[in-house]
Amino acid sequence: MTDYQRIAAAIAYAQAHFQTQPDLDTLARQAHWSPFHFQRKFQEWAGVSPKKFLQFLSLSHAKQLLRQAHTVAAATHETGLSGPGRLHDLFVQLEAMTPGDYRQGGAALAINYSFADSPFGPYLVASTPTGICHLHFADADDPAQALAALRQEWPQATLTAQADAHHAQVARFFARDFGPAERLHLHLRGTPFQLKVWESLLRIPEGQRRSYGQLAAAAGHPAAGRAVGTAIGANPVGYLIPCHRVIRQGGELGQYRWGAGRKAALLGWEAAVAQTL
Repeated sequence: MTDYQRIAAAIAYAQAHFQTQPDLDTLARQAHWSPFHFQRKFQEWAGVSPKKFLQFLSLSHAKQLLRQAHTVAAATHETGLSGPGRLHDLFVQLEAMTPGDYRQGGAALAINYSFADSPFGPYLVASTPTGICHLHFADADDPAQALAALRQEWPQATLTAQADAHHAQVARFFARDFGPAERLHLHLRGTPFQLKVWESLLRIPEGQRRSYGQLAAAAGHPAAGRAVGTAIGANPVGYLIPCHRVIRQGGELGQYRWGAGRKAALLGWEAAVAQTL
């Protein structure tokens, strides 16, 4: 079991038993570590103590961030400033597939794929010559399922198990070793509506959160909350397009394509990073 899996188990337990405020000993048992070892490992992984991390996942914290989306964060975005955190749209560029590629499922398209590890578990990344077209978190005990999802998404493409420069960029992105002038290109297959929603996701600052209704408004479809939710769920590029930053209006984290526990880990980790910037 990896460090992330142990920590994720503790996070999932804390999420399920948040009202009882589990103490350090209880959380350490979920990770199968001693309290001292758990505290040290958690601090190394998240950059903050378990107690502080759980505060980032609380309803009160989430509601505060949702309110800020209408004030400070919104003003920051409208003026084009990056604010205290990093804005994804400053260094992630999205390009749509051609209508032909969209209709034909990638016929005659060459796609490289590879597996790698991240702070949030293993993942499968795939790319065309233009950019990243797919990133799915993969369960360590079933990488074949992640590969099957890629084949289903691109049934007519030629898939090659080979890492390339785009994959190396993603690894640096996870490691937060991304140069200020570097750009990460995404090459995505989606409907115009989906692409509009995904572009709106890219504009959510790191460490912030939006409700589904707020994102629908940002995408220019304030009355299409359900359709926006469906488009979010169809996001083919985990983490790089930050669909994990969309939560329910009441502040609850809600579900996530790659697991509610991983969503909590992503949000808490980003909140810890944003606090240090």
